[in-house]
Formats: sequence, C-alpha cells, structure tokens
Amino acid sequence: MRLNVRVIAFVLAVFSSAAACVDTLAQENSTTYLSGSIQSDMLFPQADSVIGTGAVTDKFLSNTYLNLNFGSQYVDAGARLELLNKPLPGFEKEFAGAGIPNFYVTGKFKNNTLTVGNFYDQFGSGLIFRTYEERSLGIDNSLRGARLFLQPYSGIRFKLLGGVQRVYFNYNESNAWEFDFTQGAVWGSDLELNINEWVKYLQDNDWNVMLGASFVSKYQPKENIYRTLTQKLNLPENVAAGDIRLQLQKGNFGLLAEYALKANDPSADNEYIYKDGSALLLSGTYSRKGLSAMLQVKRSDNMAYRSIRTQRGSAAFINHLPAFTQTHTYALAALRPYATQPAGEWAIQGSFGYTFKKETPLGGKYGTTVKLNASYVCGLQKEYLQDLDGNNRLVSGDPNPKYNIKGSDGYTAPFFGFGETYYTDINVELTKKISKSFSFNATYLFQQYNPRVIVSEPEDIVTSNIFIFEGKNHITDGFSLRYELQYLIASPYGGADDPTSPTYRKPIERTNQGDWIFGLVEASLFGKLMVFGQNMFNIGSTKLNYYNAGVTYNLGAHRIQVAYGRTRAGYNCSGGVCRYVPAFKGLQVSYNMTF
Repeated sequence: MRLNVRVIAFVLAVFSSAAACVDTLAQENSTTYLSGSIQSDMLFPQADSVIGTGAVTDKFLSNTYLNLNFGSQYVDAGARLELLNKPLPGFEKEFAGAGIPNFYVTGKFKNNTLTVGNFYDQFGSGLIFRTYEERSLGIDNSLRGARLFLQPYSGIRFKLLGGVQRVYFNYNESNAWEFDFTQGAVWGSDLELNINEWVKYLQDNDWNVMLGASFVSKYQPKENIYRTLTQKLNLPENVAAGDIRLQLQKGNFGLLAEYALKANDPSADNEYIYKDGSALLLSGTYSRKGLSAMLQVKRSDNMAYRSIRTQRGSAAFINHLPAFTQTHTYALAALRPYATQPAGEWAIQGSFGYTFKKETPLGGKYGTTVKLNASYVCGLQKEYLQDLDGNNRLVSGDPNPKYNIKGSDGYTAPFFGFGETYYTDINVELTKKISKSFSFNATYLFQQYNPRVIVSEPEDIVTSNIFIFEGKNHITDGFSLRYELQYLIASPYGGADDPTSPTYRKPIERTNQGDWIFGLVEASLFGKLMVFGQNMFNIGSTKLNYYNAGVTYNLGAHRIQVAYGRTRAGYNCSGGVCRYVPAFKGLQVSYNMTF
C-alpha cells in the first residue's frame, strides 16, 4: 500500500510554502515556530473467556497520532498523521486505517484569517454547526474546504466556510489509503455583533451584549430509499438550518438564549419523516468569590443533522447538542453516562456551589466547599400521526413500532409536553481541608438511567445510590497519596430472568448488574513518578473483578504510562456523545510527547 500521492504532495507544498514565507518575512522580525505532538496508545491483549475476549487473535493494537504545526506572523500550516491499522477495542471496522487525514494552511492579516484544508469550528453553542476532534470517542468530523474569518470593524465578527466532511477511513481497491469524505457538502456563515463595543452607556455600566445569527446548509444527492417495495421517497437534496442567539453579561450575572430551526431532513435517525427540527437553549449563571450558581434548560426536537442521511452511530454529525448533565470523573458515578437523544428531549440542569469562609463554624481553619448539582432529562410527549397507509400510532414512545411512519410527517409534540424519564442525576459534594497535609472529598449521588432509550436495551429504569470518599495526604514534598472508596447500590434487575424469554439477558451483558464497590490507591513520587492500583468489583450478579495497576512517569515533554488489567465493557462518553467499548484485558502502554 502507498499513501495518496496528491495528499503527500499537498502537505509538502504546505510546509514548503510556509518555509518560503518565513524566509521572506525574516527581515521583518516575524516570529516563527515549529511545534507538534505524538500520542500513541498501545494494547497487548490477552484472551479472557470470562469477559468475552477469548477470540482475541491480534497480539498488538494501537492508535497513534503525530501532529506538526508551523507558525509565523502571516502564515500557519499543519498536518496530522494517523496510524490505526490495528486499532484499540471499540475502534474496529470503520475506524481502521492510516494516512494524513488533516492538513491546513492559514493566512493571517491583522484580525482576519483565511484557512484552506481541514478545519474545526463552531457556531454559537453548536446547535446547528460544530466540527471537532475527540480521540477518546473516535470523533473527527472536520470539514475539508475553506474558511474565512473577518473582523472588518470593532464589534463585528463574520465567518464564511464550506467543505466536505471527514467520516472515518475508506478502503477501496483503487487506493487503499484514501479517506472517506461524504458525498455531500456543507457550507455556512456566522455573524456576531458585540453591541457594547458601540454603545458607551453599556461600557460605563459594565454590560456586555452580543447578538449572533448563523446559517448552515448541507447538500447531498438524492438516492433510492423506499418506503415500501414500490414507493420511493422524494428526498431533499438541500437541508438548511438557522440559529439566533443573545448573550448578556452584567457584573456577576450571565444569560444566554439561543434558538435553532432545521428544515425537514428525512434520515435514518428519524425513520425518514418529513418533520422540521428545532432546539431552544436557555442558560443563566451567577458567580462571585465563594459562590456560584447555574440553571440551564434545553428542549430539542428532531435535531439530528448529518451530512450522510443513512449514517448511524456518532459519525457525520454537522451539529452538536450539549447533554446538560454533569460529566463525572469518579468510576462508579460514570458507570452509566447519559447520551443525548437527538430525536427529542427536555433537559434541565442546575448547580450551586458555596464556600464557607475560614475561621467560621462551618468553614473551620481552612474553609469548606459544598456543591450541589441536579440534572433531569425526559422525552417529549409525542402524538404520532397517521402513516401513509392510514394507520395510527397511538402509544407515545412505543418501543416496538407497529406501523411504518417513513415518508410521513411523523408526529406532533406540544412545546410543554413532557414524556418518560430518560435520566436523573442529583449529587452533593463536600470538599474539606483538615490540615496542611490532609484533605478529602465526600460525594453522594442519586441516579436514574433508562437503558431502553439510551442504549436500546430491554431493561427497566436503573436507580442507583452512590457513595464516594476521596482522601489526599501530602506526606512530604516528594511524596503524596490519593485514595478512593466508592460504593454503588442499584435497584433490583428489572428484566426477564427466564433464559427462554426473548428479553432474557445474561448477567454479564446486563446494564443493571447490581451493586458495585471500587477502590483506588495512587502514590506520587518526586513530582514525576506515579504508581497506582485499583479494582472495581461487582458484588451483584457477576462477581467479577475489573482490576488495573500501573505506573506513570513524566520527564520534561515526555509522559509514559504502563498498566495491566481488565476493563469492563461499557460506554465512554463526553458531552453527551458516547462510544461503546467492549471488555478487554492486557498490558496497556501510552506514550505522549510535545515539542
């Protein structure tokens, strides 16, 4: 196999052009730099018939990325090499590949830029447009094309962009290193007006006022998708979306209001219905020293927006819908994370934090911090319309659709109609420093998780009560300890226990496996070396240990971690986007270097 010659030539031209510009501008004292990074995550897997990896045949798996960036006063350029020929568990099939999927050249003049190549960007909160890279989830939906950013006057910011979207790797007989960019195209523009920069009264009274508006359209040729064996759908080739937003900041208070509307977009996500999509987002914040508060509300309806109408999974999304749920870092708190449901949901999140001052009854010698966070997500109250055969969908949220709604308008949903519960998370955290050498965090969480909706598993809502204690001991300047003890109490399993039942699931395959306990000890030595050991034990239905032990060493720009253990099957999530990771066991090696 060989790399795409055109891609290599383009990348070489990028760096050659940048170098030539640097030589030309050297006499003008322009600042130049070359930076980059290497990330390589490796696994030497072992067969483990207990957790379902007895069929492991590859002796070595790895995800490796090399980034190179060149910058100067007027020109930036960069490229990324990816090597995923034998990718890590959860990255199989479409993720596998190797080559240079990302390269760009950016010209800069004053506050204006023009980028040609691959780029990432976001309009507002991302309700109609967001391209980004999240390697832990296997997401890279960059656009390859051009982006123009202008600031012609004070307080005005304008973007115009367009291109085709990256979706995994594509292998074919003619060129095995070619990348899969969609057959469609995406273009859009965004305008932001900072009103306070024009009005002296707002400046004098500490007001910040921003108005924004965005427009995005995707183009994809029609294809043959049938509602029945003989009835073909008339699919729109262009699907537009718009967004308006207002952001206010006055002293310690902040407010964001944003509304997005998407034209009808029949796709695999919505069973190919012709219903428009919409999303409303409201967010209010208040913060001052020792106190913070936030309240967020989101309603979205049929807002899946992809450059490929038949795509499934997490690829080819043009937009991003924030989850409005807390992202947990503790193992048992993150055991069942929430994934945003683009088909429609109500999401409400509120948080409050307060620090009791030092030398007060509740603050003590060093102060005490209490944080409260609550999230609730539910579905929309949907009334399904008649399908094209005149049949009615009578039951909202029916997990087993009886009629084919493909090709119809689908359903109606009253704005303030609330459906079944998808997810609940209420947690309180206490952070306390006892002495110069000891501090702790104590956390309690109440969670409800609907596996039928979130991961399409035929189980009842799982209710969990989670207790977490984290302690930190600073023993000497070169030695400190951190340790965790976590306990999760789950509701009884709500599925079928009869092995002959069509909904029966083996204990190791269930979302609800009963109670869990987790322990971790981590020792930091000399500020460079860290040794850790942890174990997550299911004391419910499986009685399995998921253990992991290893060492991490940092030396300048280099970081290496070596660990051995067994990893539980589950979902890795970030910002409401999730990727399923199968269970595996083996030796893991990670190396990171920046320069």
